[in-house]
Amino acid sequence: MAGMLQMRRSRGAFSGFLLILLGLWGALIPFVGPYFHYAYTPDKAWTYNTGRLWLELLPGAAVFLGGVLLMVARGRHTALFGALLAAAAGAWFTLGTVLSPLWNHHIPMGGSPAGSSVYMRIMEQLGFYTALGVVIVFVAAAALGRIASVASGIRDIEEIPETTAPADTVPVETVRTEETRPVHTRLLPRRKTEDTTTQTVG
Repeated sequence: MAGMLQMRRSRGAFSGFLLILLGLWGALIPFVGPYFHYAYTPDKAWTYNTGRLWLELLPGAAVFLGGVLLMVARGRHTALFGALLAAAAGAWFTLGTVLSPLWNHHIPMGGSPAGSSVYMRIMEQLGFYTALGVVIVFVAAAALGRIASVASGIRDIEEIPETTAPADTVPVETVRTEETRPVHTRLLPRRKTEDTTTQTVG
């Protein structure tokens, strides 16, 4: 039973690495984005508020933690928890700005895009929340599928060391190639070597 709960680290390593990067992006972009004119209001670097805590810092930290768990996990339960945690945080990135007015007096938390053009505001909306959350959910779901497939009975192929074993003795079947036929021996008359009759010449 314990063997069924084990897995190779390589199964979640790449997905975990991607989730770590995405989590860092989601948590840090509101604080460093203003340096590159890519920000939400208030568009000042390293400005903290409650909206950024609930909509960016906490879900970004959850995605980061889920990625770390995927990278270091040797058991399926730990890896599954990491993938589910990252997927839930990714969904919150996408839905948080939509649901936040329900408890914030009908005012969206997180501010608004600070770009000067429509294109830039769209990119800020996608990069801060919507597209970021979708990508996180996709990566976490891919990792979850790989891990769950192993738990359902698909195991990695393990190399079996070669051992020197005596060759099995296979009985050789004697094939009868020719039909043995009885040989009839014909008795030849015995050759006369001496004349039994003495002729007298007179």
